Amino acid sequence: MKLSARDATAYFRKPDTEKAGILLFGRDAMRVSLRRQEVIKAMIGPEGSDEMRLERISASDLRRMPSLVLDGIKAQGFFPGPRAVLVEEAGDGVTAALGAALDEWLFGDAQIVVTAGDLKPASSLRKAFERHGNAYSAGVYDDPPTREEIERLLAQSGLTDLEPGAGSDLNALARALDPGDFAQTIERIALYKLGDPNPLKCEEIARLAPASSEAVLDEAIAAVADGRAGDIGPVMARLKSQGAGAVSLCLGALRHFRILHGAASAPESIEQALARARPPVFGPRRDRMARQAKAWGVPRLEQAIALLIDTDLNLRSSSNAPDMAVIERTLIRLAMLGGR
Repeated sequence: MKLSARDATAYFRKPDTEKAGILLFGRDAMRVSLRRQEVIKAMIGPEGSDEMRLERISASDLRRMPSLVLDGIKAQGFFPGPRAVLVEEAGDGVTAALGAALDEWLFGDAQIVVTAGDLKPASSLRKAFERHGNAYSAGVYDDPPTREEIERLLAQSGLTDLEPGAGSDLNALARALDPGDFAQTIERIALYKLGDPNPLKCEEIARLAPASSEAVLDEAIAAVADGRAGDIGPVMARLKSQGAGAVSLCLGALRHFRILHGAASAPESIEQALARARPPVFGPRRDRMARQAKAWGVPRLEQAIALLIDTDLNLRSSSNAPDMAVIERTLIRLAMLGGR
């Protein structure tokens, strides 16, 4: 049986013990892995793996010995409690073995959890689970976590007391990060707030969020947008020492100024426009960009975008001018324009 997104979320929390198991498939291996962990933990409990109530079978082993799954679900565990058999990285080559195990499964046998990559609707493995009356199939897609999933993760981590705006920042962070990185960030925040009776603040979220791998580049763009022309030289020196590319810096600045322009020209308030921006803008960075959008105004932001587009074309041309010198000159001109 094929599970809808809503039914799949409910199943992940509380698997159906009267069915043989589930196939989890999707393009993002991390998302599939997180769902697999959630399902197995719900099936056999947090101690199930340590108590040897989980048997792992690779798809390659199953192709060589098709009876492994059937033997696994019928085996008796040393410790009492529910059991599960996990088949990882499955494909159409193991459809027959898994189909036979599904047909032979009886209530009380170990449940079957199968993970796979991105399976097309015509996949024989996918069809085997979707058409079987005693099993489920669920696609794990690249959608960001829902508000309910985020709230459940926060509750599990003890983060239930949030100041106004912190929930929105966490939702934006969930959209910006991979699921695994977001879960680790929540754990880091929970450890930071351990024993702290005060509500979680937006500043704390921004401080504990994963640092950008382009932090120095972001610093350079912030100096430009703030009109701090004197800070551009030292930051550019650091970028050069790290091997940063002029085109990447130009595109990053162009992306930043386009977000400012969209916020400054939006019919609603600048803060509301930034809240809808993609990628999301949250925390102190949102406040800083709101100030920048107000200070620059639409006309000067349009000048900045035009200058950056011209610079990008120049960098991609056959000009003999040093690329980093070209972009540095543009950034200084922009900072002086913004400082007027």
